[in-house]
Amino acid sequence: MTDSAFAFMPYPHVDVPRAVSGPLAGYTFAAKDLFDVAGYPTGGGNPHVLAMSGVKTLTAPTIQRLLDAGAELVGKAHTNEMAFSMSGKNAHYGTPRNGAAHDRIPGGSSSGSASAVSNHLCDFAMGSDTGGSVRTPASYCGLFGLRPSHGRVSLANTQALCESMDTAGYFAREAKVFGLVGECLLGEDPAPLPEVPQLVISDALFGLLPAASLDALAPAIAQINACCGPLEKLEGELPSLTDAYWAFRYIQGREAWQAQGELIEREGLALGPDVAARFAWSKAVTDEQYNDACALRERFAAHWKALLGDRVLVMPTVPDIAPLLSAKDEEIEETRRISHHLLAISVLCRTPQLSMPLTMKDGAPLGISLMGPVGSDLSLVKLAVKIAGFSAA
Repeated sequence: MTDSAFAFMPYPHVDVPRAVSGPLAGYTFAAKDLFDVAGYPTGGGNPHVLAMSGVKTLTAPTIQRLLDAGAELVGKAHTNEMAFSMSGKNAHYGTPRNGAAHDRIPGGSSSGSASAVSNHLCDFAMGSDTGGSVRTPASYCGLFGLRPSHGRVSLANTQALCESMDTAGYFAREAKVFGLVGECLLGEDPAPLPEVPQLVISDALFGLLPAASLDALAPAIAQINACCGPLEKLEGELPSLTDAYWAFRYIQGREAWQAQGELIEREGLALGPDVAARFAWSKAVTDEQYNDACALRERFAAHWKALLGDRVLVMPTVPDIAPLLSAKDEEIEETRRISHHLLAISVLCRTPQLSMPLTMKDGAPLGISLMGPVGSDLSLVKLAVKIAGFSAA
């Protein structure tokens, strides 16, 4: 499929069979080009991987679940190379258009999925989130976006990056569609939120933001507060976000190299400069660094579980709006580093987190997030739908 927003891989159209009726009948969707779909190749954002792929004969169970619910797949969406970037820029294929801010990057690595939805080319889209690859584009492109509890949504027949952190998430423009897709993908919660959930907010996390971002998010916080009752202040000392950032980096790096390193070296893959540098760094992660990081992850998750219990955390998705398309690589890399101090929290805790498009800054979207306990995914989606609807009441 070809499109003016450059959201989709230019594969020949395939009429993928779907149910004629169901809860998602009448809705269209895109799949990130990491998910296998029978009749399509899977390129993973790299031309050499695409050439090796061949046409797939099986469809990833998560995509099949949507088809069985009646949704129509309209194409496979661009991804950052090997899903190992958050900018949305791909050295081989270019940059999909941010439908909410044409002069800014869409974010990644689920760049094409977010672009397709934000440019009204489909109703929702599947992406993946290892370290922020759904939540970041959702914030940048003005979308609802969910990173589910780790393991909640199947990643079978999907190109891997980091086994212990990869998740299958999704985007939607409209709260209603976000809710419907959540009901289809997630099923019944193993650990639903209380009927009247308590929401808490951390001054320390919002303190990481520039003053202008804080000002921009104030109406969103007020909307959540008005909809859900008074927000409590999160009491207690937070574990070190700097330590968490490095634990995330070491785990992601080691597992990314384990997943893709042999292929990269055997095939001599030509990688974009940013992705090549990231894999080179990943190759050098030591056993000690990885094991220490895994131990810290368990302590970090236990600390947050003790702090939050069954409450929902209101938090920034990322510190600021999307960088401009003209931003230098150094600025985009620094944005990635700062953002991961927030994004790594739910990754290490294995908890669901979703971003909501409730506010703007300088004409561009800026998301705000809800993070719930492990297994509360659908409850969290329904809460987001309620909050979004409150603004229209």
